Amino acid sequence: MELAHYSDFAVRLVNTEQPARGVDTLTSMEAVRALFGGAAQAARRLTDGDLTRLRSVRGRLRAVFEAAAEGEEVRAVDLLNALLMDFPVSPQISGHEYRDEDGRPKWHMHIADHAANAGASYTATACMGLAMHLTEYGVERLGICQAAPCRNAYLDTSTNRSRRYCSDRCATRANVAAYRARKRRESERSEERADDLTGRTAAAAHDSSVPGVR
Repeated sequence: MELAHYSDFAVRLVNTEQPARGVDTLTSMEAVRALFGGAAQAARRLTDGDLTRLRSVRGRLRAVFEAAAEGEEVRAVDLLNALLMDFPVSPQISGHEYRDEDGRPKWHMHIADHAANAGASYTATACMGLAMHLTEYGVERLGICQAAPCRNAYLDTSTNRSRRYCSDRCATRANVAAYRARKRRESERSEERADDLTGRTAAAAHDSSVPGVR
């Protein structure tokens, strides 16, 4: 598995909370297990303490995405480096379940799970994946959805680095809102022009009715 693939761990954790909506889905052990998904080996070591650990890390990871989205490249890197210092990884070469045409292992880098607890293991994996994604594709590829009040984190994988929303649903909602706002402004301008024309017409009519005014 490519290390950059693990960046999705960071996105999943950050998006368990939507601060602007007051939504938090990371409130139970069932939610933590769902967060781990296919990481079954690490999930078997879960304890109640991992819920608190992951909720604490979540805010720090969101800060990385927010700094990147605001163009604060150095700050985003500094925040992520701080996480990497607190949650180090143990990379190792692996060849499991991969074979080339000659029947030999297809060697690749893998993150070994030597963390003290499941929460630390998840965090180390998420941070390493995010770091690999950042260095390979650029800080600007880390984004925060611009469709308020969503504010979900996302990884921009578009060819022209143009992504602004976390999903097609948010993109559609934002486009509809922008269209309605544009139509509302056009309507207001039309009303202003109509009022101005009415006012000038009334003024002209008044002048023509006053004796001695031409």
